[in-house]
Amino acid sequence: MTDLKSLTSAKDSFIEQLKKDNCSSSTILAYRADLTQLIEFLEKRQITQTTSVASEHIEDFKKYLSSNKYTPKSISRKLNSIKSFFRFLTANKVITDDPAAPVAHPKFEVSPPRVLSKMEYRALRDASRDDTRMAAIIETLLQTGMRIGELARLELDDIVDKEIHIKAYESQPARTVPLNQAVKRALDRYLDLRSKAKTKAIFITKTNRPMHVRNIRSSVDRYFRLAGIQNTTVNDLRHTFICHQLSTGVSPVLIQKIAGHKRLSTTEKYLNLIKEKIATSEKLEEL
Repeated sequence: MTDLKSLTSAKDSFIEQLKKDNCSSSTILAYRADLTQLIEFLEKRQITQTTSVASEHIEDFKKYLSSNKYTPKSISRKLNSIKSFFRFLTANKVITDDPAAPVAHPKFEVSPPRVLSKMEYRALRDASRDDTRMAAIIETLLQTGMRIGELARLELDDIVDKEIHIKAYESQPARTVPLNQAVKRALDRYLDLRSKAKTKAIFITKTNRPMHVRNIRSSVDRYFRLAGIQNTTVNDLRHTFICHQLSTGVSPVLIQKIAGHKRLSTTEKYLNLIKEKIATSEKLEEL
């Protein structure tokens, strides 16, 4: 293994290990940014070697972040990156004592997922009705619970009859998501009007290029505003799908499979948001 005595070379080796472990690109990007920020902080204090880092240095970094208006949640996320990094160094016997282990996470309240009411998602649907492409995007997110990144990667041959096949990507395995009548109608209307662009991407811009996640997010946000829906993000459409299906009695195991959750416990956390649960069902409900 590369000499890991310097913090910079150790960071690079850690990032390479994350890639070998098939971590998502967003995770790797966040870890790299967090560790670069820590290393720059330490280097200003003439600390450049992995063996020179002590717990008090990481505590000082926490205080620095707090004084620069980082939220406790953001600080906790950065601390997760730092703890993973020093566990890696300890496991590879670069250091004997883990300086990050004694450092406590700041306390903060975790806000429950935002779930749209029936009135809200109907208002969103009404607001986007005259925009065929956005109506299809919103309906797909709301009726399938897929992630925005998965929607951006959809290609024409991924739709087969009444199913969408979501290809494997990064650490996520492939899965199949059923399409109900509402989303099928919205997609059919959009695809009938979609230009015959060379790209296989389902959702494209006016210049016939695949829509990026940021384009989709900003467009959906605009319709949230037009519908008068506040404090909502694109991910809340996924939360709404999951909670609605669970509240109608659909099995958490089935929702885990449809939503692409790696752990059943992730799906089961949504049960805390549901006040009433009716008879068990194995059929997805239309919103």
